[in-house]
Amino acid sequence: MAPTNYTDRTIPKISLHDFDARVEEITQQLIHAAETDGFFGLINHGISLEEIEHMFSTSATFFALPDTTKASVPFSHLNAGWEKNAQIRPSTGQPDQKESYQMQFGANMGSSWLPDAALPGFKSTSLDFMHKAQRVSEKLMLCFARGLGFPDDYFVRAHDISRAESQTVLRLLHYFEVDPSAPVPEGYYRAGAHVDWDFITLLFQQPQQSGLEICPGREVSSSFGIGDVWTKVEPAAGEIVCNIGDLLMSWSDDRFKRKEFTQRAMDRNFKALTAKKQALEDVVDSAAAAAS
Repeated sequence: MAPTNYTDRTIPKISLHDFDARVEEITQQLIHAAETDGFFGLINHGISLEEIEHMFSTSATFFALPDTTKASVPFSHLNAGWEKNAQIRPSTGQPDQKESYQMQFGANMGSSWLPDAALPGFKSTSLDFMHKAQRVSEKLMLCFARGLGFPDDYFVRAHDISRAESQTVLRLLHYFEVDPSAPVPEGYYRAGAHVDWDFITLLFQQPQQSGLEICPGREVSSSFGIGDVWTKVEPAAGEIVCNIGDLLMSWSDDRFKRKEFTQRAMDRNFKALTAKKQALEDVVDSAAAAAS
C-alpha cells in the first residue's frame, strides 16, 4: 500500500464553559464545525482531567484481567461485551489489532457486566463516567437540534438512555503494543480507516498516546480515503475529540457531510453489521444443534 499523505489542519476547539448563557454562541460554533470539518475538540466540558484519568486507569484494570475472565462477558448482537481481534474493517480486510469492551445503560447489558467480585467497583465507576459523558452529549444534541431548526429536546429524546434498547455506548479500547525498533508488519492495523455510523462520537485520549488520524468527509475523493490527505491528531490533556457520525449526517440531510462518501460508508457499515449479525446467529444455531 502506498505511503499515507499528511498535512496539518486546524481542528476547531469549542468551549462549553458557561453553557446556558452561551448556548447560542456554542450552537453557531458547533454548526460551523460540523459543516466544514466534521471534527472538533471540546474543552471546559465539565469532566475533570482527574475523572478522565481515573476512567483510563479503570479501563486498564479491566484489560489486565485474564482473557478467560473477559471472555465470560463476550460481545453479543446487542452491541455489548468484550471482543479481541474480532473487528474486521472493510478498508483493510484485516482484524483490528485491539480488544474492546462495550457498555450500555440499559437491559441490553444483561449478563455482560463483570461480577463485582471479578473487578470491584468497575461497574459503578463506569456508569458514573457514562452519565458524565451523556450530559456532555446532551448539550451537543441540544445545540445541533437548535441549529437544524428542531425542538431543543429532539435528539435528546431520540437518545433516551432510560429506554431498555438504548444504543448509547461507552467503548473501552486497548490497542496492542508494537516493537518501536522493528518495522510494522505488512497488513498490521490497530484500527483501519472507517467512519462512525452513530450520531456523534466523543473520543477521550491520553497525552503521548497518539494514533488518531482524520480525513474530513468533504475532502475524501476515494473509497476509505486511500490516497487522500490525512491529519494526525495529537492528544491534549482533558480535551474530547468529537466526530460527526452517519446518523447525524442523515438527520441533517447531508448538511454536515458530503453525501457521496458518507452514503458509501453507510452502505459498507450496513453490510458489515448484517454480516456480524448473521455470524452471531450461525454461532447460536451451531450451539443449539450441538446440544440437541
